[in-house]
Amino acid sequence: MANHILVVEDEPVTRAKLVGYFEHEGYRVSSASNGDEMRNLLQSGGIDLVMLDINLPGEDGLMLTRTLRSQSDIGIILVTGRTDSIDRIVGLEMGADDYVTKPFELRELLVRVKNLLWRIDLARRAQEQVYAELDDESVIRFGDWRFDIDRRALLHKDQPVKLTKAEYELLVAFATHANRVLSRERILNMISHRVDAPNDRTIDVLVRRLRRKIEKDPKNPQRFITVHGEGYLFVGD
Repeated sequence: MANHILVVEDEPVTRAKLVGYFEHEGYRVSSASNGDEMRNLLQSGGIDLVMLDINLPGEDGLMLTRTLRSQSDIGIILVTGRTDSIDRIVGLEMGADDYVTKPFELRELLVRVKNLLWRIDLARRAQEQVYAELDDESVIRFGDWRFDIDRRALLHKDQPVKLTKAEYELLVAFATHANRVLSRERILNMISHRVDAPNDRTIDVLVRRLRRKIEKDPKNPQRFITVHGEGYLFVGD
């Protein structure tokens, strides 16, 4: 069955160009011109990847990315006319998987879409394997913390601590591989929050978020340890 792509672009000519090109390449394509239309289409389900313009009327693409990532592991490619690296970094930190800058080559965009869909499938398979390896007892304790994987609940002294989907998946990866160094590449393959960039900062950003929520002193972490040149180590009890 063909992958389903949602193009979110307010400029009609560009939107029609993208829809026509990807339909010709064999994909199922839907389109939206703003955040409200995007949400309506996403409610129907079955969409594998969103191609999202940053400069949308009303809610911009960065804010939509943050909201979308907190609710879903869907693939997100940001399309922007901006060349400022800050926008690209912010977009990745908010949960985008990749980005392209206008004017873009359609063939390059096609390659990025194919690669991202492949990584999504790979990440899902790896995540299924992680869960399959869990013992029947899926509650993990460390210090004053209790992490119930099945119920997706993290508690500190019986007080719930909210986790985003990406933070939850990262903590599952760490907790099921406690006291073992995990490279960034391996971690990316174990979660559905994906980026394919040589200077990828996604895992670093997520680790900082977990440190702020779990460590007593995030600047002097005792649980999530950076192993320079290798990756990260989660210290279990």
